[in-house]
Amino acid sequence: MADAGGPATIKAFEERLLEVSESLPKRLRQCADYVAANKDRIAVSTVAEMAEGAGVQPSAFMRFCQIMGFSGFSEMQRLFRETFVGGWPDYSTRLHHLREKAEDSPTALLAEFVEAGRASLESLLKTVDPHHLEAAVATLSKANMIHIIGLRRSFPVASYMSYAFEKMDVPAMLHSAVGRLDNRNAIRDGDVVLAITFSPYSVETIELVEAVSARGIPVVALTDTVVSPLRKFDAITLSVSEVDFGAFRSLSATLCLAITLSVAVGTARSG
Repeated sequence: MADAGGPATIKAFEERLLEVSESLPKRLRQCADYVAANKDRIAVSTVAEMAEGAGVQPSAFMRFCQIMGFSGFSEMQRLFRETFVGGWPDYSTRLHHLREKAEDSPTALLAEFVEAGRASLESLLKTVDPHHLEAAVATLSKANMIHIIGLRRSFPVASYMSYAFEKMDVPAMLHSAVGRLDNRNAIRDGDVVLAITFSPYSVETIELVEAVSARGIPVVALTDTVVSPLRKFDAITLSVSEVDFGAFRSLSATLCLAITLSVAVGTARSG
C-alpha cells in the first residue's frame, strides 16, 4: 500500500528512496536504481520511457511510484516539474536533437559526447553538497595516509588522484586489487580511505569500505546515487552523476570533482 501523500520535496523524495530501496524485490529495485541515477529525466519522460530505462514493465514502475507514496507516475512527475520549472535540465532533448541531425561520423559522435559532458559538468554543482565537500577536504588533509580505491570504470579517477597527490607531496596509496589483494592491513589508525564507485558498484570497493568502517577508519566516498551502498557506512559522501550517451558514460564531471578535491587537499596541507 502507498503512504498517504508522497514526498513534497526532492530531499524528502531522496530520503524515501533510500529508506525503501534495500527491501525492494529485484524489479522494483531496478526502478529505484534507475530513478536514483536519472532523477532529471522524470520531469520530461513518460512512464513507458522510465520503465524501459529501468528494464521493467510500466506496471512495475507504477507500483514503484505507489511504494514511494504517490498515486501514480503523474503525481511523482508533478513534484519534479514543479521543482525544476523554468530550469529543469533539458539535456535529454538536446541529445535527441543531436542524434536527429548527426551524421554517421566521428565528428558527430564527438559532438554528442561533448554535449553529454557539458550537461554533466553543469549538474555537478547541484549534486555536490558544499558542506560535505568541505568536510571531505578537512578529513583528507589531516590523514597520515590516504588510501585510494576505485576499480573498473572508477580506476582512471583513482589513479589520477593518486598521481595528483604524489605531485603535491600528499601521502597516498593506490589500492588496485591486483591478484585480489586489497592491502587492507596497510590501513592504520589516523589514515583515511577514499573510495570511488558508481553503479554497478564494485564489490571489492564495498567490502574494503565495510571492513575499515568497522574499525572506525574515516571514509570519503565519490559515488553517484542516493541508493549507493557506500552511504550505509557513515562515509562523507560526494555525489556526482554523469549523463550517458547510449550505453556509454564519460567521466567529465567525476574528473572535475577529483581534481578539485585533490588540489583543495594539497592546498590545505601546505597552508
